[in-house]
Amino acid sequence: MEIKLFKALWGMEGSLESQFERIAEAGYVGIEAPMPTLAEEDQFRKLLEKHQLDYIAMVFTQGPDHIASFAEQVARAVSFQPISITSHSAKDSMPFEEQVEFFRKAADIEKEYGIAIGHETHRGRALYNPWETGRLLDAVPEINLTADYSHWCCVTETTLENQEENLRKSFSRVQHIHGRVGYAQGPQVPDPRAPEYAHELQRHMSWWDSIVQAKQDAGLTTVTFTPEFGPPGYLHTLPFTNQPVADLWDVCLWMGKHFKGHYKSI
Repeated sequence: MEIKLFKALWGMEGSLESQFERIAEAGYVGIEAPMPTLAEEDQFRKLLEKHQLDYIAMVFTQGPDHIASFAEQVARAVSFQPISITSHSAKDSMPFEEQVEFFRKAADIEKEYGIAIGHETHRGRALYNPWETGRLLDAVPEINLTADYSHWCCVTETTLENQEENLRKSFSRVQHIHGRVGYAQGPQVPDPRAPEYAHELQRHMSWWDSIVQAKQDAGLTTVTFTPEFGPPGYLHTLPFTNQPVADLWDVCLWMGKHFKGHYKSI
């Protein structure tokens, strides 16, 4: 199994040039990020080419017409020739029937462009918890996921011990992984290397194992993985100083290497 590591631009500092250069030098094969502003678009395209980096585009649907928002953003994203798209799709507050309609139309748009789209399991969105995601996967078999199970840990205040059926349902539908480790009280442990979070790391690794196995069973040979730990807000800080308790770059790099090293023999 070939593991392709992507780096999120989220939380990175400095110029776009310095960010792309650092990512390429660290051995990542690509970046995952929202589309650039129009002012930065030309530079963004040139930097992808210069550093020979693949791109996973991110889109974020907005109301009142989420499907129109999705269609407009996907049309622009395709112009960057990404290998796939991650979508923050619909809203948790939408009635289930409206969510089903959204995903059916989204599946048609995906088919029209011929590009893989993973709808992220993200808080605030339609796929914010495992049981609603399970219902939607049953209702719209054409859709696939960008799996970020850290959000489900936060929403359920568990490491998903009572959601095995919905987890199993999701594994074969995952087209991309966001490799962040969550815990019962939040979407990001302070540092996945810390022994006090060994249980949470093991749980996430077991879910990722199941995704890899599902891909192998389907005859696929590649897994894309973004170690998507975030900056403060997500990254814990010390009171009064707002000093991060860990180095974000190091945490992401460790997570990516840990994941890839785990599967090097597969």
